[in-house]
Amino acid sequence: MPQRDRILECDHLGAFCKHTHVFRAGAGNGPLRELTFGLKDIFDVSGHRTGFGSPDWLATHSEASTTATVARMLLEAGATLVGKTHTEEMAFSLTGENAHYGTPLNPAAPHRVPGGSSSGSAAAVAGRLVDFAIGSDTGGSVRAPASFCGIYGIRPTHGRISLDGACPLAPIFDTVGWFARDAAWLAQIGDVLLGGTPATPGRLLLATDAFDLALPGAADALAPAVARVTALLGDAEPVNVSDDGLPAWFDVFRVLQYDDIWTTHRAWVTRERPTFGPQVGPRFDAVAQVQPHEVVVMRERRVGITARLDDMLAGNAVLLLPTVPDIAPLLKLPPAETVAFRERALALLCIAGLGGLPQVNLPFGTLNGCPIGLSMIAARGNDEMLLDIAARLGAVQDAGVRTANT
Repeated sequence: MPQRDRILECDHLGAFCKHTHVFRAGAGNGPLRELTFGLKDIFDVSGHRTGFGSPDWLATHSEASTTATVARMLLEAGATLVGKTHTEEMAFSLTGENAHYGTPLNPAAPHRVPGGSSSGSAAAVAGRLVDFAIGSDTGGSVRAPASFCGIYGIRPTHGRISLDGACPLAPIFDTVGWFARDAAWLAQIGDVLLGGTPATPGRLLLATDAFDLALPGAADALAPAVARVTALLGDAEPVNVSDDGLPAWFDVFRVLQYDDIWTTHRAWVTRERPTFGPQVGPRFDAVAQVQPHEVVVMRERRVGITARLDDMLAGNAVLLLPTVPDIAPLLKLPPAETVAFRERALALLCIAGLGGLPQVNLPFGTLNGCPIGLSMIAARGNDEMLLDIAARLGAVQDAGVRTANT
């Protein structure tokens, strides 16, 4: 573990931002006083500018006057902030390849992307530069990098943790999220940020249509992970999450996300005419094209989707599915291949987004020498239950992690 106040000198992964660097020591006491963390560069720290992965955003925004709620809570709990971590432009992609600031190294698969948009946070945790890191998750920006880098990650219930002091992407889906190598640490962060008591798990469900979307070999690679969960929680009941097909659910998510992004950022984009990179630029062109009648239809469809998920997950049920359909894509793929992977992945990742549901990535799978994650989804508000299950599942596997870092 590098010295707490010298992270930039020790960062061999390109995970931390030099242009928005900040160090803040945590409180002298508190439950997290021995831990260090990185903070995705969408969250404000008073007296410093927030980059949002965009040189144009950085140039057109002043220093923050206050510190984001999530960072303040962690500092008050004793954790030490060692630096800001890289994000993709406007937190709007899944690969982690920022055209302006580069791509953090994926320590678990160096020739593959780390995942995004919380790329630096995931890389910093996987590469043991920090004990945990804060990211954000709108369409999958914690869950996908966690799977790609072989670490734990959580997207909490939408609205459960304040986003005050965070740059928004699409507020109807935006959440705070966090990464850790050790499931006990993941839960410990949850104790600080959530503060609730875990429920007793109910039925275990296996999302057959989600596993059907996994690419060849991925479902087999996750079979031991599924067995590990069933050994703890009992046999899993097969279910179809969507009668319409999960790609149809992604269409709902895409239209609503794009509309919200354009509503949120139209004025700044129109005024400043930022220079976006080759992945994000075409996507911002697309968000401006969403039509009002499409939004009306998709809002109605989301109501039905949410009701279906509420019914499925009632009684503290736990849903198992692949976090993403495959291992991390190779670096610098042609744009068409990147888009194809993104859309296939979002057909899985959109489930929690549309339902406002908590989801935890379990880093229990390996395929072709690379990590691939199994996910658990639960009803809104059952974040602590998922964290408790993860901690119990990870107790044996992760027992040596803390020792290795002392």
